[in-house]
Amino acid sequence: MPRDLAALTDAMLTAARRAGAEAADAVAIDSTATGIEVRGGRLEQAERAESLDIGLRVFVGLRQAIVSSSDARAPTLAAMAERAVAMAREAPQDVTCGLADPDALSRARDATALDLWDDSPEPDAASLEQAARAAEQAALDVPGVAQCQSAEASHSRRHVHLAATNGFAAGSRRTEHSLSATAISGTGTAMQRDWDHDSRIHRADLRDPAAIGRRAGERAVAQQGATRPPTGTWPVVFDERIAGSLISHLTSAINGQAIARGQSWLLQALHQPVLPDHLTLTEDPHRPRVAGSRFWDGEGLPTARRDLVQAGVLTGWTLDLATGRKLGLPSTANAARSVGSPPSPTVSNVALTAGRQTLADLIGAMGEGLYITGLIGSTINPNTGDYSRGASGFWVRGGQISHPVQECTIAGSLPAMLRRIVPANDARPHLGWVIPSLLVDGMVIAGA
Repeated sequence: MPRDLAALTDAMLTAARRAGAEAADAVAIDSTATGIEVRGGRLEQAERAESLDIGLRVFVGLRQAIVSSSDARAPTLAAMAERAVAMAREAPQDVTCGLADPDALSRARDATALDLWDDSPEPDAASLEQAARAAEQAALDVPGVAQCQSAEASHSRRHVHLAATNGFAAGSRRTEHSLSATAISGTGTAMQRDWDHDSRIHRADLRDPAAIGRRAGERAVAQQGATRPPTGTWPVVFDERIAGSLISHLTSAINGQAIARGQSWLLQALHQPVLPDHLTLTEDPHRPRVAGSRFWDGEGLPTARRDLVQAGVLTGWTLDLATGRKLGLPSTANAARSVGSPPSPTVSNVALTAGRQTLADLIGAMGEGLYITGLIGSTINPNTGDYSRGASGFWVRGGQISHPVQECTIAGSLPAMLRRIVPANDARPHLGWVIPSLLVDGMVIAGA
């Protein structure tokens, strides 16, 4: 049974007041996780982890300090509070630190409405092993698969409670079921590797293990005989599995920390076009059965659906209280909080307007170019948006996949790339990042 986290955070706040803190907030996370890995038809690894992590942030004037521990005994809480207050008194002043105004706090909402908890019995190690074995065997049954590097099944449960001296107190809980397989085709220097994976809040939604293993095997076999593509300027399609990386570069560039530091290639782009005018990028933290959903952020502010980019135009930055104060703007309720560090802004549950074309339509529209299914490394200039990454996938000729390719580099300018993306309609709606495959014309490819 989970610990009484509400009582624990309240005890931490009480200890902070007794130690001399003028204000404080506390977070407690109680989690369990079981993971099974199978390899070569045998159990490779079995793990079970149970943890309690607590964090306390205290304020003394315009100074703050954070301490964390996994020991919830009363003497430890008292020592944590005393240490935190002593640290805060020696810390430099920060005019941007502080708790949210009580009038701005999220009002009580039933977090169960987000359906983030699976009430079905927790899967035991035997059932997880059975699922992993089924995924591995399905991968091995694909003609051309030489071995299954690993098949893994896991389950976790997580309870979180956040409380602060401004009056906020709320908790949430979440389950996660995951299954993955990584297959290898060929031998020696001709080996190729690919994978498939699924992760859901509810076990009943998880894809069939055999389907996951089979897809991993088929992907690995399809990479056999890969060569280097020609060097030149070509259209490129980013497969749905990796297309979210392009959008993540945009969300990183509008993060309040980057903006406050003046290190963003979108620094001067507020209220300017950053995507094609028929595309909107939306953040919706209230989607049921999606891991990133939440009614309040890491500082107790109410979250809300908002368009980060509306009809192609950048509408604003992603802010927590501190970065908002630095920029003279209100928080956008995007604070994320861990036990050992202050809140920082982040986005969750992002979705891009879907296109009308299928992935096959995008590939057909390319004529000749590169269909990317894997990316490695990353060289992104945070100030200019210059982009360069290693890539692998398939060469396209006459609008049809011709052969697999590898060992190439793609390059371009993110501001220009994002302004001309063409989306497909293949995004998976259950993911936190609902981003379809994306066509980008005119990228530089360094290959053979």
